[in-house]
Amino acid sequence: MPISPNQGSTGGGTTVTITGTNLSGATAVHFGSKLATITANTATSVTVISPSGSGTVNVTVTTPGGTSNPLSFFYVGAPFKASLSPVSGVTAGGNTVTITGTGLSTATSVNFGTVSATPTVVSDSQLTVVVPTGLAAGPVGVSVTTAGGTNNGLSYTYVDGPTIGAPTPSSGPASGGTAVTISGTSLTTTQSVTFGGVPAPFTVINDTTVSAVTPPGTVGAVDVAVTTSGGTATETGGFTYVAGPGI
Repeated sequence: MPISPNQGSTGGGTTVTITGTNLSGATAVHFGSKLATITANTATSVTVISPSGSGTVNVTVTTPGGTSNPLSFFYVGAPFKASLSPVSGVTAGGNTVTITGTGLSTATSVNFGTVSATPTVVSDSQLTVVVPTGLAAGPVGVSVTTAGGTNNGLSYTYVDGPTIGAPTPSSGPASGGTAVTISGTSLTTTQSVTFGGVPAPFTVINDTTVSAVTPPGTVGAVDVAVTTSGGTATETGGFTYVAGPGI
């Protein structure tokens, strides 16, 4: 007489189906000493809602013909989440996040806000999950659902990828030192600005403006790239280094 699933939350509420023979007219289903709520019954199956409990208990079905042999049911505690890393990423999703905690081995889903993703169980204390596409930029709650229930308490922030235009001014001496303004969108979390791959000192003015000072470069046009927590935006050939005068 199989039981499916054979584990569930310590808080009860798990829908469990017991299959076998001569099960018609079931009058009671016990999980240990507690009665379960019978929701469906045929000659070959009984479906119940498990009561609360802990540890491993025997499950028996009682009919007018007697009481069945016992089956084992395992109570699982709700998961505990300790940390999530990284805590932000692009709204398009696709990056992998690691969740640590306890009681994670039976995890079946991870929700980012209302959007669900299927995790990979590494161990009872660690999950990895590919972040789904977010509905909008901003923070969302992260919940993990296991056989023991659902636990909330962590937050993940979706960040729109940046966009930029050409710096103003768009040219300067190859010796560097030109103060430029870069306009765009979603620039608040800027982490680096490069000219031809060379890092430049920068200051975030607001979400649409970053100021930078060009580093020394070689004569000619170079790409300008701004990297934020939402990704990298590149203006191809956005700044031109010019040769200084010679006499």
